[in-house]
Amino acid sequence: MQVLRSRNSQLFFGGQGISLIGTWMTHTTTLWLVYQLTGSPFFLGLVGFTDRIPSFFLAPITGVLVERWNRHRILLITQTLAMVHAFTLAVLTLSETINISYILVLSLFIGVVNAFDITARQVFIAEVVERRENLSQAIGLNASIISSARLLGPAIAGILIGIFNSGLCFAIDGISYIAVIVALLAIKIERKPITKISTNAWKSFQEGLTYAFINPPIRSILLLLALVSFLGTPYISLAPIFAQEIMHGNSKTMGFLLAFSGVGSLIGSIYLSRQKSLIKLEKFWKYSTVFVGMGLIGFSQSQHLWLSFLMTFIIGFCLVIQVATSNALLHAIVDDDKRGRIMSLFTLAYIGIAPFGNLFIGEAAMKLGAPSTLTINGLFCILGVFIVRKQMGHLGLFKDRKR
Repeated sequence: MQVLRSRNSQLFFGGQGISLIGTWMTHTTTLWLVYQLTGSPFFLGLVGFTDRIPSFFLAPITGVLVERWNRHRILLITQTLAMVHAFTLAVLTLSETINISYILVLSLFIGVVNAFDITARQVFIAEVVERRENLSQAIGLNASIISSARLLGPAIAGILIGIFNSGLCFAIDGISYIAVIVALLAIKIERKPITKISTNAWKSFQEGLTYAFINPPIRSILLLLALVSFLGTPYISLAPIFAQEIMHGNSKTMGFLLAFSGVGSLIGSIYLSRQKSLIKLEKFWKYSTVFVGMGLIGFSQSQHLWLSFLMTFIIGFCLVIQVATSNALLHAIVDDDKRGRIMSLFTLAYIGIAPFGNLFIGEAAMKLGAPSTLTINGLFCILGVFIVRKQMGHLGLFKDRKR
């Protein structure tokens, strides 16, 4: 793979691979712990809300600040703070002092950290990749690493929770951050002078927002991504309910439900990483959300474990297709001087909208039940695709370009 011939790329992606496995272990363990402490779908949704709501409010400034600050230094700070978060959870859990209030506060804390980390990481990838023609491959590789972590992290967490306890999973996550911090310290990048911008942060964000709004392709990509973020991704919050109450399983069942979603994501990202045609990426972007909706409906109505595994596989496959193609298409069409701001809008659409989806899905599951809630979400995913397509029409992003 061309992109991995660079020492910096090897360090960055290698460190991320180890760290993200731990991150998904913590995510899975937190969901299980919350459900064991409260038994409430509402609190499952609330934890997802507090984890991601900072991205919604901080998006106006993270993109601007990432353009003005050193991205390398930002990532060192955010990864260190994330390590502190994991070790704090481990200490509280192992000392048996953990409760839902601590979890909510720590979820809010890591949400603030991630608001900066995700935007900085998206921009930093372009700096790590030495040759611009390898950027799409790097984005696909990054998606593959995230998908691999989604496969391994939940499966490992489910097994370790059953054998030991939740505290060990949090501790392993804390240790995993050491790998990415060491890798970041070893990366050597030629420092480019950061352009001093006289306009204030809010005005800069408004300029980026206007640029996205008047550009139909960018607007379409962000709208559909926000739809998927609100209706599709929050299904993970209800995984403990399906595992325990519908499938009559335990933490291992939940771990493998999420692991099959990870398998789908991994295969989808590997497939995408081999696609060089931007025209094909546009087609994948259009239709993946429809299959996310179908997968949600199938999963919500499943009474068999094998069918649930298949549906989570489909959801994982299509979600990574949607998110990764949105990312790649934005990188391909956005102007360099607005990349940070557009990536902050990408973070807003993907991460910032999700907490409202988590809050909605938790409240709806309390009133309608988890299966009915996911069925409704799936139907609206499918409907939303046709609404966006009708409003925006065929993007034709690359019909005049040769690839």
